[in-house]
Amino acid sequence: MSALVAADISAPQVSYALVAPILVVFGAGLVSVLVEAFAPRRVRWNAQVGVTVVGLLASFVTVVLAADDPKGSTAAKAVVVDGPTLFLQGTILVLALLGVLTMAERFAGSEGNAFTSQGASVPGSAYEAATARAGWVQSEVFTLTLFSVAGMLLFPAAGDLLTMFVALEVLSLPLYLMCGLARRRRLLSQEAALKYFLLGSFSSAFFLFGVALLFGFSGSLYLDDIATAIAGTTSSNTMLLIGVAMVSVGLLFKVGAVPFHSWTPDVYQGAPTPVTGFMAACTKVAAFGAMLRLFYVAVQGNRWDWQPLVWAVAIATMVVGSVLAITQTDVKRMLAYSSIAHAGFILTGVLAFDKTGLSGSLFYLAAYGFTTIGAFAVVTLVRDQAGEATHLSQWAGLARRSPLLAAVFSLFLLAFAGIPATSGFIGKYAVFSAAVGHGGTWLAIVGVVSSAIAAFFYVRVIVLMYFSEPDGDSTVVAAPSAFTTVAIGVGALMTIVLGILPGPVLDLATRSSTFLP
Repeated sequence: MSALVAADISAPQVSYALVAPILVVFGAGLVSVLVEAFAPRRVRWNAQVGVTVVGLLASFVTVVLAADDPKGSTAAKAVVVDGPTLFLQGTILVLALLGVLTMAERFAGSEGNAFTSQGASVPGSAYEAATARAGWVQSEVFTLTLFSVAGMLLFPAAGDLLTMFVALEVLSLPLYLMCGLARRRRLLSQEAALKYFLLGSFSSAFFLFGVALLFGFSGSLYLDDIATAIAGTTSSNTMLLIGVAMVSVGLLFKVGAVPFHSWTPDVYQGAPTPVTGFMAACTKVAAFGAMLRLFYVAVQGNRWDWQPLVWAVAIATMVVGSVLAITQTDVKRMLAYSSIAHAGFILTGVLAFDKTGLSGSLFYLAAYGFTTIGAFAVVTLVRDQAGEATHLSQWAGLARRSPLLAAVFSLFLLAFAGIPATSGFIGKYAVFSAAVGHGGTWLAIVGVVSSAIAAFFYVRVIVLMYFSEPDGDSTVVAAPSAFTTVAIGVGALMTIVLGILPGPVLDLATRSSTFLP
């Protein structure tokens, strides 16, 4: 009997061309581990930056080369490579590359690095002070980034729920560590890491419980098999509905949707600012990619049963994110609530359930990602004697200290607000028009009203930078290296280009908006 069972089990066929982007990043992560273990400390930081940049660029090249190849599934249908997968993977890699450039910035002085000298040291201890004086740097952040990116690339490509769960854990675990590595305000950073870990644990628990229920309903973990089981069901099934709800909650945790957002602002504030920008952009793209595949491939057949609940989540997310952002006095917390509101805006496109909603969501994710990376890169440049200056009062009169930096940050804020001639306007138009065209008029109305509310606090920061008197002379604008300059420049350029000439990217998103089963 055992021989018969063994004979029925065969190794799955793997198309390495389809999974090449993921394998390249995993390979770069392994090389990064070896660099961390064996490279001399004096060259380790530069070597890690080089390995990470080369790995991400090589992976992006494989995505571009795969665009013209036949699409399909591989590894026993565990990985599905289609148009949305390649678009999302390319977006994640470009945004991750810009995020790594901001992480690589090293300003002059003992407080110039965003990362602590030794993550395991007790904040304020003599050992921490000694490692700082010795010039140690926490270069493991690049290794963690590579493994997190690998999980992000797998997340929207998962063809079954178990692979999706593994990808969720692979992308999340490095981020928990990265959040606790800030040099400034170490206790707040460690608190952020703990809160993000607990938040992620809840997310994973809900997701895994939902996976078990969907398996109990359909007898399979594959998304296409779940869709087939739903199509063959003639009546409402409680196990199915609870399973969809649980898995959706797990994903909504990752995008910061209300009411699963509670600690998101704390995490954004406490994490190192380059890590915050990386998370805000790349994690959102990966999580929405997985959500799109789940909703459009696996459970679309019974969407009329669960869609009203996601509508309510989208409305609450837009309203709560926009209203609470008004009360914030810290730039990073304000951008955190802005990120929450944008999650609601993207959900309006997701809920259209057709190609226009899918293409609009893909475009919005790309546009939002470039603007977010640029905005957080700007935040790293505004500093005082202790490091980054994130309280809004410290940004008063910033335009007098650096007119160019104030202008660029104003551009990013206007894009977040959805002002015409910016990428934010085109993104919101794409998702709102898709919602209106498919019965989501009220969603679009709430989105427009929330955008108007959000415009208030974005404009308030612009007024503060240009028309307020500076609060003392302690705040300065640091001179960026080529790394941060490139990150901000690309973010600003894409914010303008996608607002004025969005056609090529919109066409690419439209051509990519077909899921394979």
